[in-house]
Amino acid sequence: AHPAVMDAAVVAIPHKVLGEEVGAVVQIVPGKEVSEEELKAHVGKLLAAFKVPVKIEFRHEPLPRNPNGKIMKMVLREDMKKYETRAA
Repeated sequence: AHPAVMDAAVVAIPHKVLGEEVGAVVQIVPGKEVSEEELKAHVGKLLAAFKVPVKIEFRHEPLPRNPNGKIMKMVLREDMKKYETRAA
């Protein structure tokens, strides 16, 4: 785990050619800072390249949860649609 990350969820980002790519929504620890590049490099040391998120959205507020405490990924997935990617 990265010391600046309090909570995180991985969701699909639509892609015109591939269908979907990996995206992440990250809640930052208050008072800490981390760049998208730094976090991708950190994750890249632990995961295969195709598992590293193409886009990371940072938030200071808690990730949305249902009454059972589970992260509401459908809400996050809708939020991440704005990052729809295209073939390079």
